[in-house]
Amino acid sequence: MSNIQLIIEERAADIGNFLVGRLLPFRKKRMVGPFIFIDHMGPAALKEHQNIDVGPHPHIGLSTLTYLFEGSMMHRDSLGTEIEITPGAVNWMTAGKGIVHSERTPEYLRTSEKSMHGLQIWVALPKALEFMDPTFTHVEKEDLPAWTSEGVHYKLIAGKAFDKESPVPVHSELYFVEIKTKKHSTINIGNHLFGESALYILEGSVISEGNVFEPKQILVAKDSTLCEFEMADNTTVYIFGGVPFPEERHIYWNFVASEKETIEKAKEDWRSERFPVIPNDDGALVPLPPEKTNGLKHK
Repeated sequence: MSNIQLIIEERAADIGNFLVGRLLPFRKKRMVGPFIFIDHMGPAALKEHQNIDVGPHPHIGLSTLTYLFEGSMMHRDSLGTEIEITPGAVNWMTAGKGIVHSERTPEYLRTSEKSMHGLQIWVALPKALEFMDPTFTHVEKEDLPAWTSEGVHYKLIAGKAFDKESPVPVHSELYFVEIKTKKHSTINIGNHLFGESALYILEGSVISEGNVFEPKQILVAKDSTLCEFEMADNTTVYIFGGVPFPEERHIYWNFVASEKETIEKAKEDWRSERFPVIPNDDGALVPLPPEKTNGLKHK
């Protein structure tokens, strides 16, 4: 990535049983293409009494992409979906006009030691689809396009790139690609990417123009078609991006919208319990956070 425009450092936060590293949004870069929010979860080793219990909470105006490296999580939502996500598979949930979901440690793991490591990603919806009906899709890891070229392993998790298309039903022009090396390799993306592009280093290191970049950094490219970089032995990176939207986006808590009024209505609907409920999950609703700690406007 010889045309690096911006380097973003992961910012860690302790949210109970494991650490979450915030990657997007960032003060100088609110979005990359349609990607508006990325969290790096873990890695964490959880003891027998430690479990993930993210209770029912709402979303609007976005799609969530959950991708695990280790561990397992049970997803339930107000559509009636109840499915376990395991490493390498994709949970793709489109909130549209409104959905509620929960994320918990599966019952069979709640009294044993376990691990958790993965990415939680939000992709903003195009303005014309912000009020679409919510949907959910689960894609097994075997169904994602994967290939090896010159000893480098590629996987297309979502979107279109490298003349391939992921079965994840995205709603805008985007890509999310995994690249893994066992030995030192030079990667030349060429014209396989488009729009805005960023690279996240999960493990190993990336070398560009004599500079070495380590894990927990995002490198944002000036021009995605000029992406060329070196990857050290045993390195894993994720390249994501796509065509940016012409309209700005606002974000408050779990709500994303092109109009502030839409977010205000969602806040009141959640306070008044007008969102749909999750079958088979009677856990306490996650409360709306205090105003003063939120209300960021994203472009």
